[in-house]
Amino acid sequence: MSFQPVIPFGGNAGWAFLARTRATQEAAFSQAPVHQRETAYFAENIGAVETADQLIEDRTLLKVALGAFGLDADIDNKYFLKRILEDGTLTSDALSNKLADKRYRDFSKAFGFGDFSVPRTVLSTFATEITSTYSTLQFETAVGNQNESLRLAMTLERQLPEIASSSNTNDGKWFTIMGTAPLRAVFETALGLPKSIGSLDIDKQLEIFKDRAQRSFGTSELADFGAPELLEDVNRNYLARSEISSGSQAASSGSLALSLLQNSGISYGRLF
Repeated sequence: MSFQPVIPFGGNAGWAFLARTRATQEAAFSQAPVHQRETAYFAENIGAVETADQLIEDRTLLKVALGAFGLDADIDNKYFLKRILEDGTLTSDALSNKLADKRYRDFSKAFGFGDFSVPRTVLSTFATEITSTYSTLQFETAVGNQNESLRLAMTLERQLPEIASSSNTNDGKWFTIMGTAPLRAVFETALGLPKSIGSLDIDKQLEIFKDRAQRSFGTSELADFGAPELLEDVNRNYLARSEISSGSQAASSGSLALSLLQNSGISYGRLF
């Protein structure tokens, strides 16, 4: 039986609790027999994989490969995945470059079947690279099975600093946020935007995201969001608004206002 994360609260209280216990819980999760079997199998066998077909036809390898990019739900979409992998990422007409969700591009680029004559699977560090990310994302998924908002908050904490520090233009960074489903969901909620904004012209969406960020956080420059304080502000807004929208009995308009205006100073006893 796999380890199930302990998530006794939602919202900002749950986030504070998870922060205190995360190292212990994540270690316990990674030591679960099923998880160890999957990662050991990947480490032992991925070096012999030289084609997209070989990866796709081995379900355990594919499970770990997809799980490392949060694409677990695509495991049975073999034709689609083969196209993603074999097209690579170096040409503008590659399928992964046409998709709004940039996780597919990252997946294809990581394996390199369509980009290089020899794929990255043969690198000595490749197995560790993928299994480490897989373990992190699978723990996030396990948290999400109990509280999806906390999972998305973990995704933001992991991915936003990387996007903020990239060499992309500010608009390019916003397009990355808007094209990455988990991050878009966090920002839409944190900024109080309706999901229907997605039906607008993409340039209009960009304008709205930037304008609302400026009003909510005092800046629309995504490079600023790599700072821990601002990242914390985004997550706090997101979790407070998410708790309200989910209809949590513990939440109220008063608690939302309090969560948005003050830092969380809650202290919890140790779980373990």
